[in-house]
Amino acid sequence: MTNDTVTDDRPTRRFSLARIPAVAMVGFFLVVVVVFFSLASGRFLTPNNATTIISTASVIMLVSLGQLLVVISGGFDLSIGGVVPLASVVFAVLTTAGWSMPAALALTLAVGLAVGLANTLFIVWLKINPLITTLATTSVTAGIAFTIAGGQTLSVPAEAGILGDKAIGTLPWHVLLMIALVVLLHLVLQHTVFGRRIYMTGGNPEAARLAGVRTLLIGGSVYSISAVLAALAGVVLASQLLAASGGIGANITMQSLAAVVLGGAALTGGRGTVIGAVIGVLLLGVMFQAPVGIVTGIIGAPVLLVLLARGNRGKGVAWWARTARSQDAGHAHSERGRRRGWR
Repeated sequence: MTNDTVTDDRPTRRFSLARIPAVAMVGFFLVVVVVFFSLASGRFLTPNNATTIISTASVIMLVSLGQLLVVISGGFDLSIGGVVPLASVVFAVLTTAGWSMPAALALTLAVGLAVGLANTLFIVWLKINPLITTLATTSVTAGIAFTIAGGQTLSVPAEAGILGDKAIGTLPWHVLLMIALVVLLHLVLQHTVFGRRIYMTGGNPEAARLAGVRTLLIGGSVYSISAVLAALAGVVLASQLLAASGGIGANITMQSLAAVVLGGAALTGGRGTVIGAVIGVLLLGVMFQAPVGIVTGIIGAPVLLVLLARGNRGKGVAWWARTARSQDAGHAHSERGRRRGWR
């Protein structure tokens, strides 16, 4: 009589940062950063500083919402860096010339839409690489902005800066506008056919096309929306500062890309959420307002490590799967050998 001991030969899963959702990781670092700077400075969590952080983050958020749609669809938009200053300069010129604020806003958004349609033409229809196209668009739009402004800073009439005025308490109108757009785009991505088709286009364009998704229309839509939101961000900046120039918002492109990637979006497309983008923008906003500059780099280092772990998730899972299969095959071979020996 033989007593066989049944053992579990399945490989043991070890803890890995790659298994933690990116939103959870970045949210954790956001809490750590807020707690750290609150302890470092008693003025960090004051209402005035909190309003400054939210107000600064709202401009980045407007741009990041459009960038998020483009990234989920499988592209990226670098032309934001030219649309923002162009929109601010156009808005300043129109309001100074006597245009009403709503009329100037409408025409400025139309300018942004024109840039988005140009990106659509070259990227979606002519199949030119998004990097090359949006870099070229950035150069063109930024050059037009500098030309219109004449290399100077233009002033914006105080009555035209209503978006920068306080609406409820210390919160300005543009923050309320940003919150409304965040809620709207979250609902669009999570609960509409259009949102699902954006994910399908970014995840597998060919499969989406075969499934009946009009991928060209989806691509054109996201680039147009991104450009319009960038134009809106330019108007908000001009309203906040009551000034506009060809160099305003110079770093906003990289900030928007960093925010959406921090929030869990994949540059390969098909993944990303509005909630994740909000957390990424808030993290950047807090770090920009940090009272101790060097700590920003110290906090940023583990964030990069976490992103590296998340970015290698696919490779890690594939490696783990290969290892598991090898171990299973080895255990099966050993078991067959033992059984042959007993016979």
